Amino acid sequence: MTLAIIVQARLGSSRLPGKILNPLGSKTALARVLDRCARIAGADHVIAAVPDTEADNAVADAARAAGYAVSRGSESDVLSRYAKAARDCGAEYIMRVTSDCPFIDPQICERVIGLLHDTHADYASNTMPALFPHGLDCEVFPAVLLYRADRLASEAGDREHVTPWLRQNPHLHHACLTGPGQGLERLRWTLDYAEDLEFFQAVYEELGEAAATASAAQLAALCLRRPDLVAINAGRLDTGRLDNPQLAEITSAPFALREAA
Repeated sequence: MTLAIIVQARLGSSRLPGKILNPLGSKTALARVLDRCARIAGADHVIAAVPDTEADNAVADAARAAGYAVSRGSESDVLSRYAKAARDCGAEYIMRVTSDCPFIDPQICERVIGLLHDTHADYASNTMPALFPHGLDCEVFPAVLLYRADRLASEAGDREHVTPWLRQNPHLHHACLTGPGQGLERLRWTLDYAEDLEFFQAVYEELGEAAATASAAQLAALCLRRPDLVAINAGRLDTGRLDNPQLAEITSAPFALREAA
């Protein structure tokens, strides 16, 4: 089995332009995401899927400078960009991570991958329901299903968001690594607004370079210990994510974040 971690990344953002090229400590936010993905056990490839626009050359250059492969594709049709990146590396399985997740946890990603294979599901994630802190989201599925989605998905939302066709397909079996909940799902570790950048930079100021490899458990403990950090971007909570009615048919026991420490 070959596995590719494909990270979609682009410069444009209506809320925080150029967000992924902002520094978190000594590296860009994009490099932080890619570095964490490179620590996922069993990953054969880590690829940045970058739009083929001139404006995004800076993103492609930053990913290459950080030591990672780059695949270029459509800016608006992100599904086709993902499928192209998968074909470029020839991987049998794909894990989707977005570049706005500088605290993506390799061990949690590994557990999602294991769940896919242990349950023989077609698709596995940790967001059906969303009970992990926002910013630990990952999805894994066979490349052949990604190619099928690319051929058959016609709705604009399916093309833009990559996996709705897979998540909503009633003929596929879905599995979910269940998060700890208990309020931890309200923690916001995703980079979309100026307040989010301020939060990440505050964590790096607090932990230094240790923030680059801190586990979700360690970061959750920090947030519980420092509610002032949580307050920085708490006003940007995505309630739609928490209210999403999509549930996987197969769910694990709740994952205690202490397991990732």
